[in-house]
Amino acid sequence: MADDGAHLLLAGDVMTGRGIDQVLAHPVPPELHEDYVHDARTYVELAERVNGVVDRPVAPTWPWGDTLAAMDRFDPAVRVLNLETSVTTSDDWAHGKAVTYRMSPANLAVLTAARADVWALANNHVLDYGLAGLEETLDVLAAAGLATTGAGRDEEEAWRPAVAMTPNGHRVVVLSVGDSSSGVPSRWAAGAGRPGVALLPDLSGRTARRVARRLVEGGRPGDLRVVSVHWGSNWGYDVEPSHRRFAHALVEAGVHVVHGHSSHHPRPVEVHEGHVVLYGCGDLVNDYEGIGGYEAFRDEVRALHLVGLDPRDGTLLGLRLVPFVARRLRLDRAGVDDARWLADTLTRAGRPLGTALEVVDEPDGPALDLRW
Repeated sequence: MADDGAHLLLAGDVMTGRGIDQVLAHPVPPELHEDYVHDARTYVELAERVNGVVDRPVAPTWPWGDTLAAMDRFDPAVRVLNLETSVTTSDDWAHGKAVTYRMSPANLAVLTAARADVWALANNHVLDYGLAGLEETLDVLAAAGLATTGAGRDEEEAWRPAVAMTPNGHRVVVLSVGDSSSGVPSRWAAGAGRPGVALLPDLSGRTARRVARRLVEGGRPGDLRVVSVHWGSNWGYDVEPSHRRFAHALVEAGVHVVHGHSSHHPRPVEVHEGHVVLYGCGDLVNDYEGIGGYEAFRDEVRALHLVGLDPRDGTLLGLRLVPFVARRLRLDRAGVDDARWLADTLTRAGRPLGTALEVVDEPDGPALDLRW
């Protein structure tokens, strides 16, 4: 990947609730209201059956594993992650929702360990423990100095972009939005005087232009504009035509990077008019080890996405995926075989989009570079 330019680190779902919270030092009570699992520690036990015992409590850095060293080595100017859990002690769980996530505010060090510049919140789990849970989440993150976008106490706050600065003085402006296709309930949409998330009304070109205007209008010359969108199904490599049209419309309206997430595995990448579209970054941190049913997708293989942009116009200079494998609720650097599998899979999926991934050697393990 090119060394010049502005480098952003983008990743998918950080789900530090449920099993991850339980192995940390100060978990919330483990009670769950799922159809089949009623104790969050069950997810720890499932992971241990597959990969071995997790000595509890773990340090806040444990779930990140080798990703922290990789982040430091690549030294991105700005880090953007999707936080897919509430951070609360609220017991007001979302009745009728199949899966709910919360982590203890006392375990916040697991989030600060990643040193993210922006946390995207417009997703289908941030309100899992009610309005009180959302408000506590916002308060806890703000008190720790963590910048967020995509959720708020009213529509204005939820739709407010977050701004991060690169060391060279460029602003990276990020807006987090959610789509109902990812499971965000319509009742979670923020409104006038109503807390909630920045929920897209549809995936029309008109909506894409309205989203882009929130970044362009009131911005500054030289801003790098990112839309972080939670959309789509959990599984599968095909890109929905409506998602592709929406991403293209965002780029054509002035967005430089489309940062998609929700799928439990990485999805293919596209470059449209010189700008990168990540249709799905996949999971990063979660407690899914040992859950069966979708083994063909190998959701234990995770990736950091390192995007190099030309600071003059936000066009793509290069994209590198750094792969990891989840073991014992921790991320280990992937070996060559896993890296090749991911490259081959995303290359096949990316052919209709004109992209391919090539394995390259790095001092601390293999990586994947985008070819387009």
